[in-house]
Amino acid sequence: MSADTLKELTRILESRKGADPESSYVASLYSKGLDKILEKVGEESVEAIIAAKNGDKEKIIYETADLWFHSMVMLAELDLSSDDILDELARRFGVSGHDEKASRK
Repeated sequence: MSADTLKELTRILESRKGADPESSYVASLYSKGLDKILEKVGEESVEAIIAAKNGDKEKIIYETADLWFHSMVMLAELDLSSDDILDELARRFGVSGHDEKASRK
């Protein structure tokens, strides 16, 4: 997924915030609130983990796409975007994973 795809998806997710819940799956998630969105992120996380455990590459890709999608819905609900995550990942380049983890304590 390119940054352009993430930006376009972010734009679409934002546009669904005011949509009729009957007209859009994403709008229906927004209307149910953060707890429902987080429930979907958790559900998709479990499905991605099971797919990885089973080693089915097609299923891993499919379930990870669902996980990313629902994570992006969560970000949009919290007024964050893929750019915020990409900026954080860029910040971590050149930083030892051990050092980064230690800095969080």
